[in-house]
Amino acid sequence: MQEKTPKVIGVKKKARAAVVVTGISGRLGKLLAKRLHRTERVIGIDRRPFEDRPRDIEHHRIDIRRKRCEEIFRHNPVKAVVHLNILHDPRKDAHEHHTFNILGTTRTLEYAARHGVKKVVVLSSANIYGPSPENSAFLTEDAPILGSQHFSEIRDLIEVDMLANSFSWKHPEIETVILRTVHIVGHVRNAASNYLRLRRIPVVFGFDPMVQLIHEEDVVDAMVCALRPGVRGVFNIAGPETTPLSVIIRTLGKETIPFPPPLADSIVRFMWRWKLTSFPPPELHHLRFSCNVDDARAREVLKFAPRYGLKETLEHLRSTEK
Repeated sequence: MQEKTPKVIGVKKKARAAVVVTGISGRLGKLLAKRLHRTERVIGIDRRPFEDRPRDIEHHRIDIRRKRCEEIFRHNPVKAVVHLNILHDPRKDAHEHHTFNILGTTRTLEYAARHGVKKVVVLSSANIYGPSPENSAFLTEDAPILGSQHFSEIRDLIEVDMLANSFSWKHPEIETVILRTVHIVGHVRNAASNYLRLRRIPVVFGFDPMVQLIHEEDVVDAMVCALRPGVRGVFNIAGPETTPLSVIIRTLGKETIPFPPPLADSIVRFMWRWKLTSFPPPELHHLRFSCNVDDARAREVLKFAPRYGLKETLEHLRSTEK
């Protein structure tokens, strides 16, 4: 039985200003909402149901692209928006991907500006920099955005990041924060977690890139830090120490399947086409080259530092396989 969309009604004069979380039914959205609702009024927007929702969290089951989402902003005082409602499924139709991510982000930012929201936090990704043999050891926030050179599906993420950047310049009265996270692992269903959950992990023979992972709870910590008054700007968000991929795989106790470089692309593309793997072929570039970021600005300005070390992060990932 589907969860009904709560009817949007006017609020009392003394209603508390809320934090609106788009994409609240995703793994990170749920974790953030369950953290915030202890001290904040939380309103969620997501077309998916929110299982095990705390009773004091409001959930509006609406597609983020629909104009009636604005009713939530019109009838509720909103002090902050955390935008997580980004579609990442590489098997989804390209048009659906683009309209959901770009139109959804555009309208969310418009509503924030139109209804006097003072803080906007957008979760982006360090993958927008793109893995490359020419990358410096650690990329700062002003590094060129080259992620779409080999992975066209990441163009939406780049455009979302650019929309948020442009919004911050057009609306200096709104504290806009963009968080570019390294590979998030845990219960999230993304390429990095799916790849490391494989029983036998494919690698490219002769390559052992340095990798940065971050625990999903640390990402939530970073979003909470970003909601503090006075914080604005772009921040790279990294986890514990940068580590060779081979060490990560060995720590997980997994076996590898080495592919020779000339055959790796064609083999993975064949497996992807016939749905024999959940690993998108363009992600192979992350198995060859590094895309690691400098998080010094986040540590200094956001006062963010990861709570979970590499061993704890990988143990948490391993627990999601059970």
